[in-house]
Amino acid sequence: MSKFDWAIVGAGPGGYVAAIRAAQLGQHVAVIEADRPGGVCLNWGCIPSKALLTGAELVENLTKHGKTFGISASGIELDYGALIDHSRKTADRLCKGVQGLLEKNQIELIPGRGRLAGGGRVVVEGETGSLVEADRVMLATGSTEWTPPGIVVDGERVLTSKEALVSKRMPDHIVIIGAGAVGIEFAYVYAMYGAKVTVIEMADQMLPGCDPDVAVALGREFRRKKIDVKTGTRFEGVKPNGEGVFVAISSESGGEELVADQVLVAIGRRPLSDDLGLETMGITLDPKGHVPVNDRYETTAAGVFAIGDLAGPPLLAHKATEEGIAAIEMAAGISRTPLDHRTIPFCIYAQPQVAWVGMTEPEARARYGAELKVGNFPFTASGKAIASAHTAGFAKILAEPRHGEIVGAHIVGQGATDLIAEIGLAMTLEATTAEIAATTHAHPTLSEALFEAALGAEGRSINI
Repeated sequence: MSKFDWAIVGAGPGGYVAAIRAAQLGQHVAVIEADRPGGVCLNWGCIPSKALLTGAELVENLTKHGKTFGISASGIELDYGALIDHSRKTADRLCKGVQGLLEKNQIELIPGRGRLAGGGRVVVEGETGSLVEADRVMLATGSTEWTPPGIVVDGERVLTSKEALVSKRMPDHIVIIGAGAVGIEFAYVYAMYGAKVTVIEMADQMLPGCDPDVAVALGREFRRKKIDVKTGTRFEGVKPNGEGVFVAISSESGGEELVADQVLVAIGRRPLSDDLGLETMGITLDPKGHVPVNDRYETTAAGVFAIGDLAGPPLLAHKATEEGIAAIEMAAGISRTPLDHRTIPFCIYAQPQVAWVGMTEPEARARYGAELKVGNFPFTASGKAIASAHTAGFAKILAEPRHGEIVGAHIVGQGATDLIAEIGLAMTLEATTAEIAATTHAHPTLSEALFEAALGAEGRSINI
């Protein structure tokens, strides 16, 4: 039986980064992983899906914008299987990279499923089987796809995002259940590679919970791409239809049955909290299956920590990473604050991209009333956006009325997922719209949209 300072269960973006930070602080660390280093994000989520989205964007640029730039192409062949191969190679390369980082930092990677056994012990269930003993245990097992009862995922006609990431089949018609981040991104990929796409969303807008202006702008662009998004519509069931499926839906106008080749279930995710041995430590899950933690990421059991998707929303890789670092540092006695959830950015990588941080406008108005400062700048007025033929969307900044401190920002458009970092930093530093407006932004750049939005919040717009 090996003895470690830390035993970390899960080698995803939370677990492996926490392990490296602990090793940097001189700790002896073991990481237990049932699948592949990098976790869901690197192998079955964030990274391979971005490879697919890059291919979809390239297709759109060639077919929609090519003639604008004097590029006329004919006989273009789309090989979706080759795109899938590229995405898997990308995941494989980064998986090996994570494994190399663990070796570099002298972190022991133990294959198998970790289960708490009490007293700082973790039983590793796998081909070899072992018992790991550690002063502290961190649970970073993440989450997995959630499917409603009665849905049988066969990987051919009925998929979740995991099956969709390896399926080389491009359907003639696919129904996507859920207009959240996963559903929106796959809708874009399938549409750009030639599929008819129907998206079903129970809420009254795309991306439930996002700023309504964002949902409206994204919906307008999806209609232009001929992606059919049915909001306010419930999914009732799915049944086989030869090589395809019947998908039953309902709305205020009545019921309907769609005929499709495939259905992608993208309703949400659930934490991987089953069979972790939590009961041996007296740890009780919350109603949604998450492990409750305090502001130091400690569970109710001494010496046991939990981070990332397992510890609760938002279910984001970068949130897990920051929590893992924070937990390790605070346990080591380093003075720091927990992760501020107000400054966690949300990003969707379809085109146009969507990104936001902080409050939505309705939330901010509920707190600050009519005095809320709002600056909104459309990309149709951005020189760089016009030059690059990507004028869809806008940048919006929200600031509280007394000092102009930024409380939220929302971007729809090319580069949104990169641009949002400026506002995240501004909110961390408690910056104001006046300070953003006083910061020189290079011209011509897309970041000028944030500069102009800040000017708008100050009541002194220049270019609109």
